[in-house]
Amino acid sequence: MPEEAPMKDVVCEKSRKALQFVEDVTCNADEVQRKVLAEILSRNANVEYLQRYGLDGNKADRETFKKVMPIVSYEDLKPDIERISNGDTSQILCSQPISEFLTSSGTSAGERKLMPTIEEELGRRSLLYSLLMPVMNQFVPGLDRGKGMYFLFIKSEAKTPGGLLARPVLTSYYKSSYFRERPYDPYTNYTSPNETILCQDSYQSMYSQLLCGLCQNHDVLRVGAVFASGFIRAIKFLEKHWILLCNDIRNGKIDSKISDPSVREAVLKILKPNQKLADFIEAECSRESWKGIITRLWPNTKYIDVIVTGTMSQYIPTLDYYSNGLPLVCTMYASSECYFGLNLNPLSKPSEVSYTLVPTMAYFEFLPVNRTAPTPLGQKTDLQELVDLVDVKLGEEYELVVTTYAGLYRYRVGDILRVAGFKNKAPQFNFVCRKNVVLSIDADKTDEVELQNAVQNAAKHLLPFGASLTEYTSYADTSKIPGHYVLFWEICLSGSAPIHPSVFEDCCLAIEESLNSVYRQGRVSDKSIGPLEIRITEKGTFDRLMDFALSQGASINQYKAPRCVKYAPIIELLNSRVVSSYFSPKCPKWVPGHKQWCTPN
Repeated sequence: MPEEAPMKDVVCEKSRKALQFVEDVTCNADEVQRKVLAEILSRNANVEYLQRYGLDGNKADRETFKKVMPIVSYEDLKPDIERISNGDTSQILCSQPISEFLTSSGTSAGERKLMPTIEEELGRRSLLYSLLMPVMNQFVPGLDRGKGMYFLFIKSEAKTPGGLLARPVLTSYYKSSYFRERPYDPYTNYTSPNETILCQDSYQSMYSQLLCGLCQNHDVLRVGAVFASGFIRAIKFLEKHWILLCNDIRNGKIDSKISDPSVREAVLKILKPNQKLADFIEAECSRESWKGIITRLWPNTKYIDVIVTGTMSQYIPTLDYYSNGLPLVCTMYASSECYFGLNLNPLSKPSEVSYTLVPTMAYFEFLPVNRTAPTPLGQKTDLQELVDLVDVKLGEEYELVVTTYAGLYRYRVGDILRVAGFKNKAPQFNFVCRKNVVLSIDADKTDEVELQNAVQNAAKHLLPFGASLTEYTSYADTSKIPGHYVLFWEICLSGSAPIHPSVFEDCCLAIEESLNSVYRQGRVSDKSIGPLEIRITEKGTFDRLMDFALSQGASINQYKAPRCVKYAPIIELLNSRVVSSYFSPKCPKWVPGHKQWCTPN
């Protein structure tokens, strides 16, 4: 007991400092932003990219920066990024050495985007993580008296031709000393040992993390994963493997399929024979309904910590079912490009979640968006349109543009945000959507152009049979886990001979082979996406769809068939006219890294 009091004092002081930091930087948001930009430019004054546009980083002020530097997308930076990935170590984007590339879930030409990063960025990410629990503890006190059961995983990594690692941002963080060697803190006390999180084998990692979580079920006060889809996948895994897990708990021995020595050693420090607990889990999991299974197995759970904004909102009903309506908490907003901010009202409803951008993380600008009146094709955006952090207007929507310490300058992230309010002088944003994304199940993001190209490739399989694709639409079916892409096809048959089912199965696979590497990884390695499905509809189905849209007020002059549908009555209409359905017969091809790279030893 004497040791607990000093530790509690330390934790309280850390929390106080964290909350004061948030208060300070939001009160002085514009001043902090000016300093951040000045620091980025002065540090990188001699880099090739800034000199290319005639900017002297040592002398440039914010106004000069805005006047001289262009707003860019990934395609604009791709030649410079390829030079770095191929081994060019000159100061192209950043004065500090690029330590690795963070692979984005966004794609370019079917491959993951590569975001350059530097060693010190790990410190900024760690800082943002350190703010989350002090904020949360204001709303749910006592979280230091128990543990968090979080399902955290690493993913495969590759090496660029120049020898730099390329991997997802969370894999980079979990493998860093900031995570692996973190000092004891009751707020980062997880049921999963580091060894189970850092296990490359997804089955062994999931199994061992669930086993440790069940063994410590009464210590668990909060549960979570990064995305809602990942947490539901863990529950589905439990549904499939609870008998094995019960046997392990009953006997105090871990299943032989868990072969990683470090995982076995770490789990066996927690796993002890417990007949009573095994019987309890067996009784709960044997019941006909799994409604409320989270609160039944982990009775002290206060909330679920997962991202349920954007496309992840489709999983809210499933989470509510398994948790008996526990609060769904979205704590932070981040990407591979940069960590942005946190949710200062974490118990808000998912539809009302807003994130406060932390002004020290990067220099933020905002491109006004009018989604009802988009910029005409080919018309460039006026650079002066960009708005600073403190000048955004309540209720307006913007595309986020960042300038980072790691060498991105006025980079369009692709996220659409709506101003929901202010914390002191810093705005708070609702996440509206990812620009141009039409389909998403997990980390995958498929846009309309990519889907169109994939469908065109697949439709070529129909031509030898005198058939053609008349019209199509799609939706992400998450009624089962893993979710999968569904395409509704209406076809025109000029011949009388029926088309063999294998042809449509080939069409399914052709679409999957044409989709980006993030999607294919989800199918092949992560098992987070199920086989793609094509549902063939009756002739005239898309005329019915148009009639429905017109009855709801759409203009006949402007109507075009949607390439993705989410509205339940439309999905019901389409499903009512399905005559046959087909699934992809096997997984598409996928290897870690870009096609031309090698994987690390």
